[in-house]
Amino acid sequence: MSEQKQKPVRLPDPASVETVLAALQPQSADAELAPALNKTFAGFAFTVARINDPYWCNPHAVVAADGTRRGDHRAWVERALADVGGDLTAFWNRHHESGEQFTEWRGASAFAFAPTGPGVADFVQLSLGRETEHLAGPVVDPDYRPNSADHLFEPTWASRESAVEARQLAGPVYRLRGRTGGGIVHMRSFLARRARIERQQREASRPELESRVIHEVGSEGVRDIPFLEANPDWFDFFPRENRFFADWARSSAASVRIFDHWAFDIHDFEEPGQKREIGFIPRPLKTPAERLLGEEGISVHRLMERIEAIDAEMDLPFAWFFLMTHGHFVDPDVGHIIADGLRAGRVRLPDRDAAVLLAWADRKYLF
Repeated sequence: MSEQKQKPVRLPDPASVETVLAALQPQSADAELAPALNKTFAGFAFTVARINDPYWCNPHAVVAADGTRRGDHRAWVERALADVGGDLTAFWNRHHESGEQFTEWRGASAFAFAPTGPGVADFVQLSLGRETEHLAGPVVDPDYRPNSADHLFEPTWASRESAVEARQLAGPVYRLRGRTGGGIVHMRSFLARRARIERQQREASRPELESRVIHEVGSEGVRDIPFLEANPDWFDFFPRENRFFADWARSSAASVRIFDHWAFDIHDFEEPGQKREIGFIPRPLKTPAERLLGEEGISVHRLMERIEAIDAEMDLPFAWFFLMTHGHFVDPDVGHIIADGLRAGRVRLPDRDAAVLLAWADRKYLF
């Protein structure tokens, strides 16, 4: 991956992004999100992608049977319990047939991308949630008396199987997510930071590693091997996040912008007294209809047919490889079988893709 020097990128700031999101009208939010970002942040050309990964937030509010809003859910429960002296049976008798319901926000991930240069990592990513408010269920379990107040705050009796069946009250609204350092990211800068922190953390461990030994049991007994002698490339480690982008840049996929096919769940945080945690999980914007498994006895030629079908389905050359590093959609065993076939001369890939796959097979990384 090219690392030519570029002018620093001035990122959109969280306050300005949240101002843009707050100004969107629900009836036009989906269509207007990208234009609103582009209008506010001159020089950027944002596109938006959504992922079907449904989530829900904690109970949000209470609505009476006639539709009157009763305020915050937790505050309402606390007041209603106080009204009956904390008696759970009395609370349940009063409310289990009242028609009162709690609402919650339900959402899915969305991402906004804007290129900042020609390189594979030259782009800005905004991590968002697209959320709608729904009537989620009765304020108490209609069939069973609660056995604790905590049960009232976590309504496990609510069914979330189908958001279609739940009455929508508000939204959609977009919210900035990724408060652990991943809400607004310039990817090239993030990857440089990821590699730098990895180097620093490994270098900090050098004194301890220089004194560590591995006990190897062999025919001549137990032999102590210095850890760094057994792992001579320990300080040259290349993080999997950086490898993912480097492999894209030197493979057939490089003809396509990476953010047209992948988003990235980014985290960068440090708990007091703990090692800094930084990285991402790649999220495919489109997934194959079926998983590809490295089934025992399957021929490498059959696998070649299957990976070609996946590439065609994804409309992306070498798509199967990057889905494989994710691990769920293409089994890593597929990569090893094809790599063995390449070494044996039984199958062929484009030279650049073969080089990427063989390097991966020698030193596997997965997310």
